[in-house]
Amino acid sequence: MQYFPPALETLTEQFARLPGIGHKSAQRLAFFVLSQSAEDVQAFADALLGAKHSISLCPVCQNLTEGEGPCALCSSDKRDRGVICVVASPKDVVAIERAREYDGLYHVLHGVISPMNHVGPDDLHIKELVERVAAGGVREVIMATNPDTEGEATAMYLSRLLKPFQVKVTRLAYGIPVGSHLEYTDDATLMRALEGRREI
Repeated sequence: MQYFPPALETLTEQFARLPGIGHKSAQRLAFFVLSQSAEDVQAFADALLGAKHSISLCPVCQNLTEGEGPCALCSSDKRDRGVICVVASPKDVVAIERAREYDGLYHVLHGVISPMNHVGPDDLHIKELVERVAAGGVREVIMATNPDTEGEATAMYLSRLLKPFQVKVTRLAYGIPVGSHLEYTDDATLMRALEGRREI
């Protein structure tokens, strides 16, 4: 038996397709939309369509940008063009920029190599990275993929691919989080922390 009008059910189903949104949350969102004024709903719909139509990939680093030209980071004359930080997704760019310590450029792969999920090298923006490095002027490529199996495999694959270009390939150091205790740290993290130790 259908308790709600078909249009409301359809709206709920669309919200339920969003990541991390279950049926109950989707229903709450649908009811919230119905409680809004027509102008607010129209503004929300316009924002969705506007983002979909105007946001594209930067032709240089593959990060998200508005329009057809390079993104703000690639266009900036304050960035070090000799260093490229390779990340899996645009969200990783935001995370690194938040630290305000990195002043190089980025390259967004839009995923990692994951045979289990049927994602191979050809499904990622690897060719564009190789072309950037091959063009010259790059001193270092920093692998900033996650320290899980897929992230490590992707970093190793890329480092082998970039070896012929005589460019320095580095990996982000991983270690013990600030504020944590050694007794609760897993073996792999401790090993990485010891390997990545530096002079103080």
